[in-house]
Amino acid sequence: MTSAEDFALLEELLLARGPGGQEEEVRAICRRELERCCDTVWTDEADNVVGLVRAGAAAPAEAERRAVRVMAHQDEIAMVVKRIEPDGSLRVVALGGAFPVNFGMCPVDIMGGEILPGVLSFGTMHGTGETPQSADLLRGDLKWHEVHVITRRAKDELLALGVRAGTRVVLSRHWRRPFRVGDGIAAHFLDDRAPILATLKAAALVAARRGELTRDALFVFTTKEEETNAGAQYAARTLPGEVCIAVEVGPIAAEYDTVLSADPIVLMGDEKGYYSKSVSDGLLRAAERCGLAPQPALMPGFVSDASAVLGSGSSARAGCIAIPTENTHGYELVLPDGIEACARTLAEYLLGEAA
Repeated sequence: MTSAEDFALLEELLLARGPGGQEEEVRAICRRELERCCDTVWTDEADNVVGLVRAGAAAPAEAERRAVRVMAHQDEIAMVVKRIEPDGSLRVVALGGAFPVNFGMCPVDIMGGEILPGVLSFGTMHGTGETPQSADLLRGDLKWHEVHVITRRAKDELLALGVRAGTRVVLSRHWRRPFRVGDGIAAHFLDDRAPILATLKAAALVAARRGELTRDALFVFTTKEEETNAGAQYAARTLPGEVCIAVEVGPIAAEYDTVLSADPIVLMGDEKGYYSKSVSDGLLRAAERCGLAPQPALMPGFVSDASAVLGSGSSARAGCIAIPTENTHGYELVLPDGIEACARTLAEYLLGEAA
């Protein structure tokens, strides 16, 4: 796949709206791309998309028992309606690890029975201490109960259009297109669209060499990672295999000794505990065989699908590889070479370390 094709697919993924529990637009793209290279593709009962590349160098029963499940999540941070005010404005709360500052005052899409436009509003910055919301805004200490979505529609009209408590609200497509910055690409929701692209590229690389595989490779695009890791938990319990590997964005921070580069971040542990040493070491070796200088990191302020399934006992072993990313959960920036390096490392692990 050429870089132009990669960029076009990444843009398509970024424009696809995917709040947790309503990831249909992202799921359709993942399924289409997996069907180009996998032996079998299906959507499970939890709405995960699964692509299977069968091992060509092992007995089928053994290859299935020792399968590796590679997981990238479909969902993005978003908002959900808590209530509709009498004036038709929406009070919202976070869906996933989001704060008002992650979005700013911006256009939004309200995902009711049809897509409706709205504006996420923090109120005026020209108030005084008489308006607590203005004071909090000027201090940069705004909370979700202080923001609202302007709809310019009546409450009864919104209800008739399918807007209610629980309706998802996402950043509008108006603000979702990727933006080139020197050698980087910036956008909202590179978490987890850049890892999705890397995982799709890895699936294609592995499928082209399936005759060398000694374990089945399962490429799983999971649901609801940002809230509960529900999709990954279901997949880990129902799919065969011994190992789960999450593909993620990796924060750039001095405390983690991580830098923005093509070299993938390999997590040693996160908020939920330590990853399996054998899997982490295998990912480090795979990156080195690709001519990369992987960045091992311990991130107590981070969680992934893999640490969730490892912590719950749903997977025997687990690891996490991440694309170095600036501004995680904000206006994120990655290097295209970082996406490519992640894909190559994953393929090398599946074809080499998993042998």
